[in-house]
Amino acid sequence: MPISRDMLATIGKKTLDRTVATSLFLIKIMVPVSLVVTLLGWSGFLQIIAGWLKPLMHVLGLPGEAALVYLSGALLNNYSAIAVMSTLELSVRDATILAVMCLISHNLIVETTVMKSIGSSALKMALLRIGTALVAGLLLNLVLPAEMATMPLFARTPPRTLPFVEMLTAWGWSTIQLIAKIVLYIAVLMLVQSLLEAFDVMEMLSKVFRPLMAVFGLDASMGFLWVVINVVGYAYGAGIVKAAKEEGRMTLQQGDLFNHHAAISHSLVEDTVLYAALSLPVFWLVVPRLLLSIVVVWLERLRRHYFRRMMTAGTI
Repeated sequence: MPISRDMLATIGKKTLDRTVATSLFLIKIMVPVSLVVTLLGWSGFLQIIAGWLKPLMHVLGLPGEAALVYLSGALLNNYSAIAVMSTLELSVRDATILAVMCLISHNLIVETTVMKSIGSSALKMALLRIGTALVAGLLLNLVLPAEMATMPLFARTPPRTLPFVEMLTAWGWSTIQLIAKIVLYIAVLMLVQSLLEAFDVMEMLSKVFRPLMAVFGLDASMGFLWVVINVVGYAYGAGIVKAAKEEGRMTLQQGDLFNHHAAISHSLVEDTVLYAALSLPVFWLVVPRLLLSIVVVWLERLRRHYFRRMMTAGTI
């Protein structure tokens, strides 16, 4: 099928509109959240909160200082969690438990906002991810091989506290780089989606992934969204999922159920590679998340069947 000039213009306009709208949506959330968390970390307040969580870390078989790793990941992203992790004395076993917990519940504020925009309760999604991360930590503490605890991964290297102006400058530069990366990723994704729509490939992808979606308990039409979310994650894939809802290709109920799965198991490619690069076992980084996401979705379907009026899609 040849591409006409009108088709190119339509694809270009749709790509630009979606890219601008999604980029502004994310930047308005990410920049202030990142600044606040950076200031909290610089002031030492995050360390105080981490101290309160030390007893919980011990229950999970982790050293008390691991709380700061989890907080950094939950409030920001996996890059922040790894940066803090590298300053602590951790074994492969400790790091694997922390990695899975952060993979499940990282970047909570930004990603929960994206989830709410396509039909989920923000409060429910945040509690679901934190709760599932804790369950995953407890289960991994029970089943991970004991010999992993004898394999050192990082040695303690106390982090250096920068002067305020240097800290703010470093934050500003890293934020500019992140925004540039976000806009580029979103533009590429929006272009790919527009091309797939123009050549009717979306329906074909839905058919290819239909059996997998059935196992996951999701609608067959979620196949393309599942691929996007697992390749680039919620933040970069926000435009794809928002467009699906806003253009009527996904109901609030379908979006909410998709979030129940993807909240637990998303970015299986990029984020998993980050931790695998530290020599953490890929099996333990991926399989527990997939299994827990399947359990969560089918429990949600069961809840909807018996308690239809409780926690409906699109609530707070």
